[in-house]
Amino acid sequence: MNVQALIDTANALVANEKGLLAMDESTSTCNQRFAKLGIPQTEEYRRNYRELIVTTAGLGNCLNGAILADETIRQSARDGTPFVKSLNGARIIAGIKVDQGAKDLAAHPGEKITEGLDGLRERLAEYFQLGARFAKWRAVIVIGADIPSRSCIETNASTLARYAALCQEAGLVPIVEPEVLMDGAHTLAQCYAATEQTLVAVFNQLYLQRVLLEGMILKPNMVLPGIECATQQTANEVADATVKCLLRTVPAAVPGIAFLSGGQSAQLASARLNAMNVRYKSRLPWSVTFSYSRAIQQPALELWRGEEANVPAAQQALYHRAQCNTAARRGEYTVAME
Repeated sequence: MNVQALIDTANALVANEKGLLAMDESTSTCNQRFAKLGIPQTEEYRRNYRELIVTTAGLGNCLNGAILADETIRQSARDGTPFVKSLNGARIIAGIKVDQGAKDLAAHPGEKITEGLDGLRERLAEYFQLGARFAKWRAVIVIGADIPSRSCIETNASTLARYAALCQEAGLVPIVEPEVLMDGAHTLAQCYAATEQTLVAVFNQLYLQRVLLEGMILKPNMVLPGIECATQQTANEVADATVKCLLRTVPAAVPGIAFLSGGQSAQLASARLNAMNVRYKSRLPWSVTFSYSRAIQQPALELWRGEEANVPAAQQALYHRAQCNTAARRGEYTVAME
């Protein structure tokens, strides 16, 4: 394990007031989003869409890294340039999603465990050769009646730590993503409790499994009420709860926290990230940035709709959302930017 290389890459992923783009949707998820917009669900259309993203001019001004799916890291632009090379040319580090999805956790109705550890060491070695320098693994925590359970949290925390240790062994910076879902009618306080319990368990397991904290990135949810909750707190209230939770649970050795959007609207994801940086940036031990998927991609996808003639407008929308989130990273986002 090259400790310094891991530290350098982790720091590079959160440097220069930039963030990350998650473009690592599975084939099934990508097809579902295409179907809603009448886009053919074929490998070629998925490739076309990803080429639209990686060839967007100026994207390196806003992004340090892009998380790819297995299909995407093997694809190339029409001119034969591998997507990884296109990203690197834009000063964007290529990453790879390596988990194989959340499945039902046996004997725990309503709860999930993420699979994909079998054969992971070999897959990580291949991804490194393909040009990836960081990886991502998502764990799913659901809030509901009598859940999340202690066993669900601990099982997912252990799996995340095992994944992270294997990544660092292979020379890849692990992005550790324990996501407490927004689904449901739970309150902000309930989300806070579940998030705190989850992060405590995750960092305990990372320590036990000797993961280098300086060579990883945390990708958590914001502390939010459920989307069906009658009370929806302001951006400042979300920022206060989220930062309080992170300060109680995340060691200062971690170089950066890159939030997932988790189903938030593009504007809310930007506003809430902005509030954290406006109110707390100078007092935080880690960089606070974004690792958004739909909150950056969705406006562009809705404009593109699979039509070549719409590519310029879609790229403009993608770049605009990336700019909005880079501004939020600096604490300079305003509604006027919309």
